[in-house]
Amino acid sequence: MSRPLLVLVGPMGVGKSTVGALLAERLGAGYRDTDEDIVAAEGRTIAEIFVEDGEAAFRALEKQAVHRALTEHDGVLSLGGGAILDEDTRALLAAHRVVYLSMDVEEAARRTGLNAARPLLAVNPRKQWRELMEARRHLYEGVAEAVVSTDGRTPEEVTQAALDALELEEA
Repeated sequence: MSRPLLVLVGPMGVGKSTVGALLAERLGAGYRDTDEDIVAAEGRTIAEIFVEDGEAAFRALEKQAVHRALTEHDGVLSLGGGAILDEDTRALLAAHRVVYLSMDVEEAARRTGLNAARPLLAVNPRKQWRELMEARRHLYEGVAEAVVSTDGRTPEEVTQAALDALELEEA
């Protein structure tokens, strides 16, 4: 059974995929994103899964993808923004090195445009993003060994901050 070097969690648009790929490169490890796993397995985008099957169906797929990746992948792993909603997933994450990438709403608006391509933000995106973060922040913090703010930082700066926070050496 494999185990990730580290797991990235955080809200949509925070840069988990970008920072995850940079971390993997600097650590000489592989990179995996559970959202990409779901899209590849289903042959549909996450937005399509939400619209066609509903959030509950997506969350079930997400839980399976995360649990599989936590046992199969030995590099850097990025989880979808809502993966930490599942209690079993949070329990599994307790045995892993988890970094929570955080950002404020202004940064989220700048990065993602808070547009309707995000299924959970279709109506009044700023208000919905704030509400999602109010509901999820404590969950992200609860599973994290380290919290790294991405506000006003380049992906390279965030990557270095994550390496420093976990005291990891580059390959």
